[in-house]
Amino acid sequence: MTTSDQVGLRIKTVRRQRGLSQAQLAHPELSDSYVSLIESGKRTPTAAVLELLAQKLDCSLSYLINGVTAEQMQDIELALGYARMALENGEVHEARTRFAELLADNNLTGLTTLRQDTEFGLALAHESCGDLDQAISILLRLREEELSPDRRVEVSMVLCRVYRDSERLTEAVEIGEQTLGAGVRLPWTDRLVELGATLLSAYILRGDLLRARQFAAELLNAADALGTPRAVVAANWNATGVAHSTGHYQEALSFAERAMAVQAETGEPRNIARARVSLHQRRLRARPQEAESVRDALRASLEELDQTSVAQVDRARVRVELACAEYMTGDYAEAAEHAQAGMALVPEFGHVLGAEAHLVLGRVYGAVGRSEEAASHVAAVRDWLAPMPDSRRSAATWYATAETLEELGDNDGAVDAYQRALACAGL
Repeated sequence: MTTSDQVGLRIKTVRRQRGLSQAQLAHPELSDSYVSLIESGKRTPTAAVLELLAQKLDCSLSYLINGVTAEQMQDIELALGYARMALENGEVHEARTRFAELLADNNLTGLTTLRQDTEFGLALAHESCGDLDQAISILLRLREEELSPDRRVEVSMVLCRVYRDSERLTEAVEIGEQTLGAGVRLPWTDRLVELGATLLSAYILRGDLLRARQFAAELLNAADALGTPRAVVAANWNATGVAHSTGHYQEALSFAERAMAVQAETGEPRNIARARVSLHQRRLRARPQEAESVRDALRASLEELDQTSVAQVDRARVRVELACAEYMTGDYAEAAEHAQAGMALVPEFGHVLGAEAHLVLGRVYGAVGRSEEAASHVAAVRDWLAPMPDSRRSAATWYATAETLEELGDNDGAVDAYQRALACAGL
């Protein structure tokens, strides 16, 4: 049934409830034949005619257009607002429940835009809860519908990100490249730069560093041309990843510091908190001699993150990163405590993060002479990395595992881990 059919049926239903004939409804402004054509779905009434008919039928215009009353529409918009607020405040399970309940409301069926908003919100909630397969299912279904240009880019960006986080890097790249336009590049906008930044991170993880470096330069130029905070932050954060992956640590730190400066002035609290953690991570890699000051900064970031609505994986990441800093400063007890806390928060899909948490624990226990526990945690690294496809990211973790095994005196295990690192790097 088309929209015109539905509108016509509602007009007919209300007219009959009011005890009016078509002629009585039409007189004097319209002809009864025109009303008949509207009710049969053969004519689409203009906005002015719809408003007139709503007045004559003593019903809301919203009901004739959408099939819901003005009060029902207000309730739907209020429920959607609460669901979004729960998601923004980090109450991700509550948000998922609210979005799902709203979708179960039959009144939402005819409200295409609001339904799509609700489904998109549910996909984001599933992502934040770590249920990436459910998020992918919803996003793929949305991509098959008629969407506004901005919504289509948003859906593609989140789908690219969820595929990336699911280690499905080929699909992440395909979605990003399709949306950006393989043949003719769309004019750059903030949303497209953010999508491009997500695609760039997939290139890095896939080990396509030549393409990543070229595309990073393109994104930085686009962001500079736009001059908007969103574009500048997105392009510079992900250029940081490219520089870091290619061994240009000082360059990576410069990109991160530029992004942080813009983010601190214009960003939301949770994005600022996440950005600070990323900056501290870059500092720790680029300037290991500053491990003590980075540790102090990460401790402050931990408190900041706990007061914002970041996802569970972000809370896990800051604890694992803080464990690394504590280990580098020689505070092994604190390092172990933070690594254990981070490991407890790592979601099922966080293979590399889980591996890194065990790796820190392996190094900590090795440093204090608890060899059996150290070996146990290093062995767990293999379990976390085994399900992952070969990628640059997993190669780096395998390499670090090999170094730890050498320190523990397990030369055969180290050789095997080095071989795995080379295989993941495509060598």
